[in-house]
Amino acid sequence: MRLGIQIGYSGEGFADNVDEVVEFEEAGAELVVVPEAYSFDAVSQLGYLAARTRRMALASGVMQLYTRTPTLTAMTAAGIDYVSGGRFSLGLGASGPQVIEGFHGVRYDAPVARTREVVEICRRVWRRERLEFAGEHYRVPLPGDYAKPLKLINRPVRERIPVLLAAMGPRNVALAAEIAEGWQALFFDPRAAGRVFGDALADGLSRRGAELGPLDVSVPVPFGLSEATPALLSAHRAQLALYLGGMGARGRNFSNDLIKRYGYPAEASLIQDLFLSGRRVEAAAAVPDDLVAATSLVGRPDEVRRRLDELAAAGVTTLLVSPLAATRAERVKDVALLRDML
Repeated sequence: MRLGIQIGYSGEGFADNVDEVVEFEEAGAELVVVPEAYSFDAVSQLGYLAARTRRMALASGVMQLYTRTPTLTAMTAAGIDYVSGGRFSLGLGASGPQVIEGFHGVRYDAPVARTREVVEICRRVWRRERLEFAGEHYRVPLPGDYAKPLKLINRPVRERIPVLLAAMGPRNVALAAEIAEGWQALFFDPRAAGRVFGDALADGLSRRGAELGPLDVSVPVPFGLSEATPALLSAHRAQLALYLGGMGARGRNFSNDLIKRYGYPAEASLIQDLFLSGRRVEAAAAVPDDLVAATSLVGRPDEVRRRLDELAAAGVTTLLVSPLAATRAERVKDVALLRDML
């Protein structure tokens, strides 16, 4: 299993965080993932990390496909791959209507079909084809007297940059298994993975091209080699409450839908009701303890080894950890110990 580091959204203390990532690289971490919601953009931070790291792979987690044209997405990915010496993977996702329509002012429609078209356009750009694409949602070039097909001026470091699709729903998971090098999961519960994702993965894999190789399944988890106390897991519990309750509207919250499919329909509805009524502390308290434990990697070494076996058995190939220890020295030590367990 590959070991990666997932950094946070806040942007606070970024230079110190990068110094820590450099130490994680020396401790054996192989990948760093930079998120992009309605925070600072991921691209600026990835460029900085490319300059500060030497061997680590870099990935966005995730760039939103609605907020850039397909060709700009391809250009940006090729640019990060260039400055990093071929270490970038394009983490791409549809996000959700609350962010896309509410923050970007762009209509959220046809996420599965748009994702397929964006990935195809990116791959044509990276191959330096003279771009002519007539899809259901994107047309390049537009018809008119002044438009003509162009190809990327620069020669990319690689003509095939790995694509990692973020997905929760069955159709998106099937698409990731079909067309992407990797699938980025969220709030992954290995106990329920086969039941919740198995059919979608099998469906997508049945159409997967051999050139893509095995599907990389990456899972973010808060991580600590210590007793799983309520205080240590409080931030993860609050994040679950935020995503289940506030990252989407009633009837259109993908994280909430996922937890219902895990087997928590009443709890998911209650968390959303509490959160949307402004009772955030109560919403966090309503998150089931076993869900908090199942979607994290916290415990004594023997407990963590058991959880790693569960994750591997569920098909996870890349672990994206957010270390929780109180000091940098402890966090780096924990990452080194985890590297030895994998």
